[in-house]
This record gives sequence, structure tokens and C-alpha cells, in this order.
Amino acid sequence: MNIQVLGTGCPKCKTLEKAVREIVAESKLDATVTKVDDIMEILKFNVMTTPALVIDGKVVLKGRVPSMDELKQILTTKIYFL
Repeated sequence: MNIQVLGTGCPKCKTLEKAVREIVAESKLDATVTKVDDIMEILKFNVMTTPALVIDGKVVLKGRVPSMDELKQILTTKIYFL
């Protein structure tokens, strides 16, 4: 699984990235997590509000930081709440 956290470096973006990395490690997911902070790359996903979460090329969350439970559900079951 390829996970991208989109954000320019605001506190919410950092919080989402940290939470994603924690859940990936804790759940032993076979995933690569990358942080995308280049605004031109973020705009390629048609995202206007950050932070955003992209899984395997699909935007699954944007504009907020989910609870840890919701994030774990998104990452482990691929159920998205957009």
C-alpha cells in the first residue's frame, strides 16, 4: 500500500503524518508512507484543503485530522469517509 500525507507543514499536517506512521507501525501494515509538501504536487490531487490522505493514488480524506480509531479503520480496512 502506498500512503501519502499531503500538507505544507502546518500542525494538523504534522499530526496526521505522525498518526499515520504510528498506525502503520503498530498494525504492521505493508505500506510506504511519504509526506508530500510541494504545493504543486498537492494540487495535482485536486486538494484545496490540507491535510489530506492519499492511499494508492486515491484521496480518502481531506481538510481534517481524523480520530485515531477512524484513521486505523481507514488504513486497515480501506473504508473511506470522504
